[in-house]
Amino acid sequence: MEEQYSNLKQQLRFRDFVPLITIYSIVIIFVGVKQLLYGYDFMRAMRDFMGAIFIVFGGFKLINIHAFVEAYSTYDIITQKSRVYGYIYPFLEIMLGILFLKNVYVQYAAMVTIVFMIVGAVGVVRVLMRKESIMCACLGVVFKVPMTYVTLFENILMIIMAFGMLFIM
Repeated sequence: MEEQYSNLKQQLRFRDFVPLITIYSIVIIFVGVKQLLYGYDFMRAMRDFMGAIFIVFGGFKLINIHAFVEAYSTYDIITQKSRVYGYIYPFLEIMLGILFLKNVYVQYAAMVTIVFMIVGAVGVVRVLMRKESIMCACLGVVFKVPMTYVTLFENILMIIMAFGMLFIM
């Protein structure tokens, strides 16, 4: 197992993360344009960022939801016990995205996001601690993105932003 993990680390290349970099770049441009058009508002920027990310990531998961659930069940602690959660997950993600973008029930959406992302982070930490080499299901199975500390960073970033929304609002 240790050797397999070491081989994966050596094989990781910039191109493995191009899909994530592209999506995050497009979302940041989207948020930046909205800020230019409507004036600077940090809270709106966070809502727009989280909303767009959730909708895009959830959409990619729906492209092949069955394969997503299979991939997600390799590390998500709830989906391992109930595949139903894996099937519901992309829809919940898209719903949260819509709530953030529409600025509706933001405090509830932030609370759900915190729980959602903490549960996800637990599964990611378990994989990283075991030094397993698996693919992240964050973009469904459309792109082969390796499970790395980047995945954990994404979850932690969303948790911090959701907490920020709760305490700043």
